[in-house]
Amino acid sequence: MADAAAQQSMRPGKGRILAFIRKNAVLVIAFCAALVSAFLVPPDGEYLGYFDVKTLCCLFGTLAVVCALKNIRFFSILARRIIQLTGNSRMAAVALIYITFIGSMLIANDMALITFLPLGYFVFSTAGRKEDVAIVFILQNLAANLGGMLTPFGNPQNLYLYAYFNIPTGEFMRIMAVPFAVAMVLATACCFLIPYHSMRITDRGDDTLPKGRTALYLLLFAATILMVFRVLPIWLVMGIVIAGLLILDRKALRMVDYGLLGTFVCFFIFSGNMSRLAPVRDFFSALLEKNTLLTAVFSCQCISNVPSAILLSRFTENYPALLVGVNIGGAGTIIASLASLITFREFTAHYRGQAGYYLLRFSLLNFGFLAILIVTAMVTGIA
Repeated sequence: MADAAAQQSMRPGKGRILAFIRKNAVLVIAFCAALVSAFLVPPDGEYLGYFDVKTLCCLFGTLAVVCALKNIRFFSILARRIIQLTGNSRMAAVALIYITFIGSMLIANDMALITFLPLGYFVFSTAGRKEDVAIVFILQNLAANLGGMLTPFGNPQNLYLYAYFNIPTGEFMRIMAVPFAVAMVLATACCFLIPYHSMRITDRGDDTLPKGRTALYLLLFAATILMVFRVLPIWLVMGIVIAGLLILDRKALRMVDYGLLGTFVCFFIFSGNMSRLAPVRDFFSALLEKNTLLTAVFSCQCISNVPSAILLSRFTENYPALLVGVNIGGAGTIIASLASLITFREFTAHYRGQAGYYLLRFSLLNFGFLAILIVTAMVTGIA
């Protein structure tokens, strides 16, 4: 009896641990990678040079303000109003894709998906078109991964590379303009794969925003963007954001994706240690010298785009090809981007027995997009 009671008391703890691992799989993998690398390169004074504090501060500030805006339903209300202007399934899909594109440029790709995927499900399920949800989710996922590549704060890897190589803002956007435009055209064209059906959102819900809070949050958001673009000093904006949210919305500070920040810290340690190992340095340097873009794309398919950006940046100065590679490399396998795992989790939560159905269509569209974007990069001379 005592043994059984002891086992029962242990189960809740085990369940919490397993739930944490499932929710933060990328963080756990990053931590294990950092831990293993620390055995190969024991901790010393050089570890302090691994961390890009600017990237971490910019990411924290942006995520915190986005959480505050999300708490007043700013993004969902804006999206609902836009979709109410559409009258059929194809135009609703186009609206959702463009909302996700724009959202990923402003609030980062994972936050755009967390915000707008439920809206995609709501629109098509309430219209009786649940069979279209898979393709809509996949296109929203592509829009988030590829739409965010135009701006330095659109994808986490962009924020890191923008700061690490000190890339001028105009040059950054010029490098990414053609791949971004091609991705938008492809995503728009794919919306017409969805069967045409008349549909409308009849339930308007509560579309009222608190004017005072909305204005203050938008000012904080503008400040974080100016911080990313190096117009305002980081210490000033961080102080204003933290103080402002402590007064207006402490919950937003608790809602920040600290797992993503921890993942960055772990990958900084891992990549810093790997760059100090001569065999690893020689291997990646040789690959990147042959073709930086293809090496970056292949790396993303295996270890995702954020760790690829952090790791490969230590071995090359060809940041245009690396930047494009780790962005278009977010398309492809389900693990090529954290955002893709978020979308998969959201879909399987609604359709538990259709994981294989989703993955087949996901792979066809993602690898199709990836192939076209690689050819585009080669034709335009980036590769």
